[in-house]
Amino acid sequence: MSMWPPRDGAPDFEAHLRSLMTWLDRWGRRRVVTLLVIVAGLLWLASGLYVVGPGERGVTLLFGRVVGQTEPGLRYRGPGPIQQHRVVDVATVRRAEVGFRAEGGTTRAVPSEALMLTGDENIVDVQLFVQYLVGDPVKFLFHARDPELALRSAAEVALRAAVGQNNIDYTMTEGRVEVQDRVKGQLQELLDLYSTGLLVTEARLLVVDPPKEVKEAFHDVVRAWEDRERLIKEAEGYAEGVIPKARGEAVQMLRHAEGYREQRLIRARGDADRFVRIHGEYQKAEVVTRDRLYLEMIDRVLPNTRTIVLDSRANGSGVVPLLPLGQFFPESKAAPPGSGTGAESPAATGGR
Repeated sequence: MSMWPPRDGAPDFEAHLRSLMTWLDRWGRRRVVTLLVIVAGLLWLASGLYVVGPGERGVTLLFGRVVGQTEPGLRYRGPGPIQQHRVVDVATVRRAEVGFRAEGGTTRAVPSEALMLTGDENIVDVQLFVQYLVGDPVKFLFHARDPELALRSAAEVALRAAVGQNNIDYTMTEGRVEVQDRVKGQLQELLDLYSTGLLVTEARLLVVDPPKEVKEAFHDVVRAWEDRERLIKEAEGYAEGVIPKARGEAVQMLRHAEGYREQRLIRARGDADRFVRIHGEYQKAEVVTRDRLYLEMIDRVLPNTRTIVLDSRANGSGVVPLLPLGQFFPESKAAPPGSGTGAESPAATGGR
């Protein structure tokens, strides 16, 4: 039970109250009240200051209606409850998980979301990882009750629809990228339809496996398919190495043939020019040229024989006389210059 008056050493509130009343009487109560009202009004007006951080977007409301958006920095709006503001982080990339949950560094499967039916009536275990960010702050705040929950539900719908349109082998092997792209496109269409204001940046399939009871058999199929693709790539690589080489050899052969053709053409032109020149000289001295050509041809045709040329015009009868021609080529002597080393009987040629 408290005692009054207060004991020694205790604060005397009545004395403080009397001093306050004295101060009010000195300054005037109306003036003090006016000062307090002005200070309260300034504080009320100052309550409209707010800060939008980097990577954020501010949304200004006038009596609950959106009137504008503000960029990062120090901003001002009308004091409440006339105007209010909401700040939304639009730069941070957020994530959603379908078929699993990552908690405390561990991953926990969610079979109710992961198990789904394929187009060939097989069951497949699929885990989807989605990254997204806020694209429209106004829609994110006011057009959907829970945009992120809607995104997770829409991602599961899009994933089941994409998986259900393909068989299990195609989904697990070459169709994996196609399924990811289809899920991403359909998910974005659903988010736009629901006016969530969210923008999907990536949709990635982390796990596409059959149920654990038959997982090994399906993995054998996948490994066989990968081996086939590897062999195909190796064959294509070998073809890419052989075909250019063959093309190069073909081009080389064509160049050689063209060079040979040009060589033959040049030689033919030279022979034709030589013949024309010889014909010109032949027309100047037909007898001499004809005899010279004849002797040159005989020398080329019979290079290793003893040749004696007799002029048939020396004998008026036209009969070649019998001469001891063998004496001109004794066996012990060397053959005369310009003659061959053929048989003993010479070749006699008459005039023309």
